Amino acid sequence: MNFEQARFNMVEQQVRPWEVLDFGVLDLLMSVRREEFVPEAYKSLALSEAEIPLGHGGSMLVPVIEGKILQAIQVKRSDKVLEVGAGSGYFAALLAAKADWVRTVDIEPALVNMAHDNLKRYGVENVIVEEGDAVRGWASSAPYDLIVLSGGVPQIADSLLEQVKVGGRLFAFVGEAPLMTATLVTRVSESQFRTESLFENLVPALRNAPQKSHFTF
Repeated sequence: MNFEQARFNMVEQQVRPWEVLDFGVLDLLMSVRREEFVPEAYKSLALSEAEIPLGHGGSMLVPVIEGKILQAIQVKRSDKVLEVGAGSGYFAALLAAKADWVRTVDIEPALVNMAHDNLKRYGVENVIVEEGDAVRGWASSAPYDLIVLSGGVPQIADSLLEQVKVGGRLFAFVGEAPLMTATLVTRVSESQFRTESLFENLVPALRNAPQKSHFTF
């Protein structure tokens, strides 16, 4: 299989038509080899629009969604990043190519091992993979310039927002099936947050996420 041609087609036919026009993002998707982070059985689909299963309830986000997230969060070289949901390690590799360092945390031991092995084999040195439940935060390296939740949550935990630096941002898919809203939250001061709704999609939910209150008054 010609992965280089497939990668070009992925960027030009899948990602760019969905208004991902940031050249830095498109170059990043061209340079980090997605097929190196895909389970062997699905390697031929690595650069397609297919949702690639990772086992244990996990799956990779499709390329267009990865591109739209990267365009929204605008990773800076000075950023200290927390990723909640390591998956295969591919999105951590994308983040790491632009950031100072990335700490990616997954609740599923098998995915922790997969991400760690993939990142090590690919030669990414500024990512730490840890096992645990970070959906409400990961205090050991807080505060962060950027937090990215790689799965859906009914709502964002206040404790997670508190770990964002002033001037920093948090990305999450907020809501429940059948539709979630890609949401970018910027911490503008110690007590104020600005929230932007970017686009709608449906992604696998993160485990143990805080449930939305259904109280009525």
